[in-house]
Amino acid sequence: MNNKHIAVLVKEAPTIWKPKGGLASVFSSRTSRKSASRAGNDSAMAEGEGYRNPTEVQMSQLVLPCHTNQRGELSVGQLLKWIDTTACLSAERHAGCPCVTASMDDIYFEHTISVGQVVNIKAKVNRAFNSSMEVGIQVTSEDLCSEKQWNVCKALATFVAHREITKVKLKQITPRTEEEKMEHSVAAERRRMRLVYADTIKDLLANCAIQDDLENRDCNHMVPAEKTRVESVELVLPPHANHQGNTFGGQIMAWMENVATIAASRLCCAHPTLKAIEMFHFRGPSQVGDRLVLKAIVNNAFKHSMEVGVCVEAYRQQAETHRRHINSAFMTFVVLDADDQPQLLPWIRPQPGDGERRYREASARKKIRLDRKYIVSCKQTEVPLSVPWDPSNQVYLSYNNVSSLRMLVAKDNWVLSSEINQVRLYTLEDDKFLSFHMEMVVHVDAAQAFLLLSDLRRRPEWDKHYRSVELVQQVDEDDAIYHVTSPALGGHTKPQDFVILASRRKPCDNGDPYVIALRSVTLPTHQETPEYRRGETLCSGFCFWREGDQLTKVSYYNQATPGVLNYVTTNVAGLSSEFYTTFKACEQFLLDNRNDLAPSLQTL
Repeated sequence: MNNKHIAVLVKEAPTIWKPKGGLASVFSSRTSRKSASRAGNDSAMAEGEGYRNPTEVQMSQLVLPCHTNQRGELSVGQLLKWIDTTACLSAERHAGCPCVTASMDDIYFEHTISVGQVVNIKAKVNRAFNSSMEVGIQVTSEDLCSEKQWNVCKALATFVAHREITKVKLKQITPRTEEEKMEHSVAAERRRMRLVYADTIKDLLANCAIQDDLENRDCNHMVPAEKTRVESVELVLPPHANHQGNTFGGQIMAWMENVATIAASRLCCAHPTLKAIEMFHFRGPSQVGDRLVLKAIVNNAFKHSMEVGVCVEAYRQQAETHRRHINSAFMTFVVLDADDQPQLLPWIRPQPGDGERRYREASARKKIRLDRKYIVSCKQTEVPLSVPWDPSNQVYLSYNNVSSLRMLVAKDNWVLSSEINQVRLYTLEDDKFLSFHMEMVVHVDAAQAFLLLSDLRRRPEWDKHYRSVELVQQVDEDDAIYHVTSPALGGHTKPQDFVILASRRKPCDNGDPYVIALRSVTLPTHQETPEYRRGETLCSGFCFWREGDQLTKVSYYNQATPGVLNYVTTNVAGLSSEFYTTFKACEQFLLDNRNDLAPSLQTL
């Protein structure tokens, strides 16, 4: 599949590619033949001058001394309040009614902001669901004297529309620019992760074996965890609440950052800097008159960073024994020297029992956090084609797998290169990638086509380049890992094999496609062997759109590699019909088996 003569439908193997003059000429004669499905006029208008997302809200704040911490930098708590306010205004602009903060995804702070600088916050609704919506936030800072600008952080918040009398049903977002289409598409996958967030973290911690040398550390050079414990109470007053009397989410987050900073300071005896916050998830509302009890403690200290756990509980009257759990979060701090380099931190000595549990869970969360940041946050070009699969990163690999395909689908500049009997071949040239997709309409129900093609074990029935497919592991209902072999072709004596993670997704809303995403992973049980040449894939798969009753548009996407460029250009130039033949075989397979899985369709 890595060979230039292998069918690219088999190949599933992308990598970095920069167009040469000869290759570019293959497509130059077709640049005027645009995708039939692309709304050209709308895109031109959307990306032209004067367009602005109707939900977009911007806030600019001059950082004054009253906004700063001991280091003369903008307090993260104050920044969180501004972020929450801007995002809430964007959500309410779309909803047309009051909105409350439901959650704030992980935030990584790339740059600190000094007094006298300006903070610019931009928020817009990426996608609306039934009564909730995802708001994307971009934070930058600028120095008015030097005119320099810095990226501070990105954030994703979920807001829920709330009316006292009537039930809220939000209108859908219509994305217009390429960026908006990508965010709109990936928002459904992010929502899926949020809904299972608590269970995911619990499962990952249970399956993540962490080795620590707690018993081997010198107790004389360790700080007792109890020394870092902080408890504080806040009375919710009208200035802390919105027009409905509910406490601002940003205000609660600011109070949480305050007690976490105090706990971190007690460990290091210095002024710490907050670098990352794990997801804020609001479990219930609080109102004016509530007393909020905020508790913080350092769970674990690593070489250059420490994790602080924060919990918020609410009660109405002092005599109440029952307290409502409002929020919990984990914050990562560092201590920076004069050159902004992280300093060494003292070890923490946890209390027996719950303290040791929190200590080990913090170690597991650090590993999970690094895996998640690496897999989810990195650009495709910065990620190796195959990444290790294990229980601590399976959720995020699945997320990245589906999101990468959705983003490829949402690209605007696909070009129609050829059409044979209503089978269309499109190409896309980016700075680093050559991508293509095949498209046809089949007289099969979309759910049926989705079920038939999501089981890779049936791929050899229609794709001659799949010699065998073994199900290695059924990860869950929607994810499976396969070992695929391909016959030796193109002058090579060895056959090729792949270890592929297949992730499938049902539509989130009407108009969404069914998705089957494929990417390479590495498994300890399936290392590369002398018998095969190991192939890899980063982003490929199928999308299925309902076009009518028993009518489905089937699209296959792939990012090409240098090993198949000659083969791809030969097909694009019309010198070969291999793409067409393979895709038509797929159509015949769907038609021949369209009644096989009828009972299973009831669950989709």
